[in-house]
Amino acid sequence: MAVMGQFKVPPVARGDEALAEVQRPSIKAMEGGGRPAMLVMEDGSIFEGRSLAAEGEWVGEVVFVTSMSGYQETITDPSYWGQMVVFTCPHIGNVGVNDEDGESRGPHVRAVLARRITHRPSSWRSQRSLLDVLRERGVPAVDMVDTRRLTLLLRQSGVMRGALSTLYLDASRLEQMARSAPDMSTLAPVEEVTLSERCEWDHAVPEGWRGRDRSTSAASGRRVVVIDCGVKENILRLLVGLGVAVTVVTAATTAEEVLALHPDGVLISNGPGDPEQAISTINTARALMGRVPLYGICLGHQIICLAAGGRTYKLPFGHHGSNHPVQDTRTGRVAITSQNHNYAIDPESLAGLPYSVTHLNLFDHTIEGIRHRTLPIASVQFHPESSPGPHDSLDLLDDFVSWLAPKGEDHASTD
Repeated sequence: MAVMGQFKVPPVARGDEALAEVQRPSIKAMEGGGRPAMLVMEDGSIFEGRSLAAEGEWVGEVVFVTSMSGYQETITDPSYWGQMVVFTCPHIGNVGVNDEDGESRGPHVRAVLARRITHRPSSWRSQRSLLDVLRERGVPAVDMVDTRRLTLLLRQSGVMRGALSTLYLDASRLEQMARSAPDMSTLAPVEEVTLSERCEWDHAVPEGWRGRDRSTSAASGRRVVVIDCGVKENILRLLVGLGVAVTVVTAATTAEEVLALHPDGVLISNGPGDPEQAISTINTARALMGRVPLYGICLGHQIICLAAGGRTYKLPFGHHGSNHPVQDTRTGRVAITSQNHNYAIDPESLAGLPYSVTHLNLFDHTIEGIRHRTLPIASVQFHPESSPGPHDSLDLLDDFVSWLAPKGEDHASTD
């Protein structure tokens, strides 16, 4: 029996062995409608379920997310581009979908895999059902999947590629499709999710959800340029709520083009894929260091570390969920955080660099935040803006805004 931290994980059966160990949905008749679907992993593991949305065949990296709420935010998060997302929460779709909670204009996941997906949502905020949205956008949704077994497989063996079909349920053929699918580390998905041209963002968090007024007079008149690598819109909404003007630029924007906008600070956003593939944004971050306050979130954190001379590596199954404890190494304070990434910073690569580690993940002790010792440069691996929560780390965005010096003042140092 494999041991992971304090948890004992039973061996996961694969291929034909797995078929004898679980109750598989009937491929002749699907309860409640739908048609049979099959997911086959690159190691030959087979998972069957019921297709409820788009029909066809897809390949992609399969990851699991442990959040108990926020499925709309997850599905519309550009960081999940190209990934088939397994929801460990046994029911999703319960509260429908609305126009306020999305993190982008539509779904970015390759597929939705769940134990149960609700057909008829119940919430005063619901405007549409999740399945209606997925059908319109051509996104497959498969439920009646043994998500527990699939999650344990990924926990034990690491992230894998999978092939999903609702048309031709030939396990051998799908296994070959999965093995032939491109590895995420070879792709440049940031180019797929960044906006097409610069824009001004002026939408704040809706009135009923703001909590305390976080805007400050010190932020009035300040401008933040956000480099969009797949930005979650709640980052933009919260920045506007803090009183700053927000300009969003593409991931390919150069440092000189950024500086021509006269920003008081620059934030590099979250996004999908291997950070080493974001070459142009890494070069931009390196050129901005010491010239303007710089902050990174998630992929932006990794980009800043790479620009500073650090290295990244791929985690076995990533961090995807909203229950990750992170400790501030300066104060000892622990925050529960939302995370979505497959890569982390190699701590040895920061040796000799003028950066201090500010945050650590208490699950696996990976680096969750850094800060330059003299310049206004910092980043975090998790999501301080997390929607729907937790909100333990919202003050980090306040800290960034506090760096925005009044017009004409020097940006060269910070406390």
